[in-house]
Amino acid sequence: MEDDHQLPPDYTETVELISARVSNTRVRVQLAANAHLIHLYWAIGSVLLERSKQSGWGSRVLPRLAEDLRRRFPTMKGFSATNLKYMRQLAAAWPEERSLGQQAVDQLPWGHITLLFGVDARERQWYIDQAVQHGWSRSLLSHNVRNRLAGRTGAANTNFGRLLDPEGADLAQQVTRDPYVLDFLALDGDRDERAMESAMVDRIAETLRELGTGFAFVGRQVQFDVDGNDFFVDLLFFHVEQLRYVVVELKRGDFRPEHVGQLSFYVALVDDRLRLPTHADTVGLLLVAGKSDAVVRYALSTSTAPVGVASYDLLPPEVQRALPSEADLRRALSGSENERS
Repeated sequence: MEDDHQLPPDYTETVELISARVSNTRVRVQLAANAHLIHLYWAIGSVLLERSKQSGWGSRVLPRLAEDLRRRFPTMKGFSATNLKYMRQLAAAWPEERSLGQQAVDQLPWGHITLLFGVDARERQWYIDQAVQHGWSRSLLSHNVRNRLAGRTGAANTNFGRLLDPEGADLAQQVTRDPYVLDFLALDGDRDERAMESAMVDRIAETLRELGTGFAFVGRQVQFDVDGNDFFVDLLFFHVEQLRYVVVELKRGDFRPEHVGQLSFYVALVDDRLRLPTHADTVGLLLVAGKSDAVVRYALSTSTAPVGVASYDLLPPEVQRALPSEADLRRALSGSENERS
């Protein structure tokens, strides 16, 4: 090997330049290969969709077709009966092939796309855009679909539109959710706010995942001294994409108007003590176990700090949907009482 001292002075820079070119080209090749594969699957699915309209072309034919295709193309993967059904669903979901490129469908791996067939068409594009933009893994996309993230994003009640400029208000609104799904905490029913904070910090990866892309954890029970009085912010985050602090306060019970005043005070503290001139406005987010939207709107209308209010759930949506409603329980109890009488 040649001595490093005998190499040209720009050798290391040249290696980095060539390496960057190689890496960029490999990524483009992989993306192009993926897009070609998705379009191939669409073409196969389109044929199968058309054949399914004919008698004798039900799902029972697909295992034989899969076997014949694997025999003809032994080095290719993906020709299972299940995958052929997915291809047919792909063609049904996007009837025009050009829409695969227009809607960035062909920028997603096949495993991601198969998760979206059961999603409402109006929300499907949102998941595609977010997965492509943020590079979601398949497991993260599955988690977000399962927890119905599209319907929760940007849904918190806030006063951002009144207190922030239009662009800043829209950006700040998009970092909110309602409700927040904190099923990873697994708390007992009598645990207080401090226990919730501790559990969220202990499971910070899951907490950041639920808060959304761009959040970084700053601290818990962040102390501020005001004229000899100590005040503590429950949880403090920084949104690295929007360059703004986000103050998060937790309340184990239902929302009360005075909560907004407390949160507004903390937002003012962080804005004055920590915010830099290059940062966007600090915002606050109050998480409560329950709330009346009407009461929240009245409380927010008088606040002078940009804050929002959202509820949280300690059970995932699929479990909540499986549980009987309050009305169901009342009917069941009423029926039991009638039987006893």
